[in-house]
Amino acid sequence: MYEERPSRLPGAVVWRNTPAEAGVGRVLPDGCMDLLWHEGRLLVAGPDTHAYLTEGAAGVWTGLRFRPGTAPALLGVPAHELRDRRVALVDLWPAAEVRRLTARMHAAAGPASGLDELALRLAAAAEPPDPLLRHLVAALDAGRPIAAIAGELGLGARQLHRRSLAAFGYGPKTLARVLRLQRALGLARRGVPFAETAARTGFADQAHLSRDVKELAGVPLRELLG
Repeated sequence: MYEERPSRLPGAVVWRNTPAEAGVGRVLPDGCMDLLWHEGRLLVAGPDTHAYLTEGAAGVWTGLRFRPGTAPALLGVPAHELRDRRVALVDLWPAAEVRRLTARMHAAAGPASGLDELALRLAAAAEPPDPLLRHLVAALDAGRPIAAIAGELGLGARQLHRRSLAAFGYGPKTLARVLRLQRALGLARRGVPFAETAARTGFADQAHLSRDVKELAGVPLRELLG
C-alpha cells in the first residue's frame, strides 16, 4: 500500500510504501530525488531517466521526495552523479555524520516524522533554492520551448544544460519529457481518452504518447495503468 502527505519542507512530499508481496516494483521518472529510510538505513534515490525496477523482499519503505532541482543543494551532491542510482547516504557523507542522523531517525516518533525533521535541518543549513530552477520547471511543465525559456532566463543553451545537469541530473530536454509523461499519466489515470490525453499534454498524437510511455516506463500505457 502506498500513501503520501505534504512535507513540512515546502514543495516536498513524505511517502510510505508497504508492498503487498515480494516482487518487482516500478518507479517512474518524475524529475525528483528522494531521501529514503529502509531497514534502519538512509539512502538517496537519484533522478531517473527511465523506470527504476525494484526487486526484493516485501518491507516498509519511507521516503521524502524533494521538489525537482532542490535536493542537490541540500545533499551537497550534483544530481547527475546520482542519475539512475540508489546510493547509501554513508557513501556520500562522512560515516560519523550518517551515524548521528541514523540515531535521530531511530529516536523520532516514526520514519516519516524523522525524515521531515532531517529535511528541515538540511534546508536550514543550505542556501535558499535557486528561483531560476523553479521558473525552468514551471515553464517546461507548461510545455514552453526550451530556447524561449533560455532566452527568458538570460542563459545560453550550454549554460542552461550545465545547470540542469547539476540540479536535475539531465538536460532540459529530458526533464521536459519526464514532466510531460507525468502530466499525461495524470490525465489517463482520470479516465481521459488516450488521444485526448496526447493532445492536451503536447504529444504529436496518440502513437507518440505510446512510444514515449514505452521508452520511459518500460511497459505499454494500458499495462502501466492496469
